[in-house]
Amino acid sequence: MIADVKKTAEQKMAKSVETLKTDLSKVRTGRAHAGILDHVMVDYYGNPTPVNQVANVNLIDARTIGVSPYEKNLLSAIEKAIRESDLGLNPASQGDLIRVPMPALTEERRRDLTKVVKSEAENARVAVRNIRRDAIGQLKDLLKAKSISEDEDRKAQDDIQKLTDKFIAEVDKLLVTKEAELMAV
Repeated sequence: MIADVKKTAEQKMAKSVETLKTDLSKVRTGRAHAGILDHVMVDYYGNPTPVNQVANVNLIDARTIGVSPYEKNLLSAIEKAIRESDLGLNPASQGDLIRVPMPALTEERRRDLTKVVKSEAENARVAVRNIRRDAIGQLKDLLKAKSISEDEDRKAQDDIQKLTDKFIAEVDKLLVTKEAELMAV
């Protein structure tokens, strides 16, 4: 029973960290990367479809993304979807290729993005702590039901605290990396 509680807590904490990684990848830096367009949806015959499913997305150079639609008639729809997304990008068509230049970030915009990244990291920390609280609550219930001894409860709580510390350290590491990436000119 204790092993189940620990395993569940660890899986949920790992999922919280993965969610943070996904959220941080959406915060753009000055460099281009193909994953930035993953959540942009294109109207594909009436269905909202991610860009990477209707076009080949690749890097032309460090600051430019190239988008080649699989079907030529989707060119304007993809361009419109990228332009209207919340990314602040201005795509330009060149024949059957859409070039998406990544504008350089201003110092003020870098600071704003750093604040966003810090709040995302804090949300992940809170999620990890909430998982710890729930796991310790489950252990207390087991103790009340006399399914485990007080020593087992104390040891399991220590293990869950170590897990929590490990995942919060991982969140902090991700935050420091992303901040450095944002502030690099």
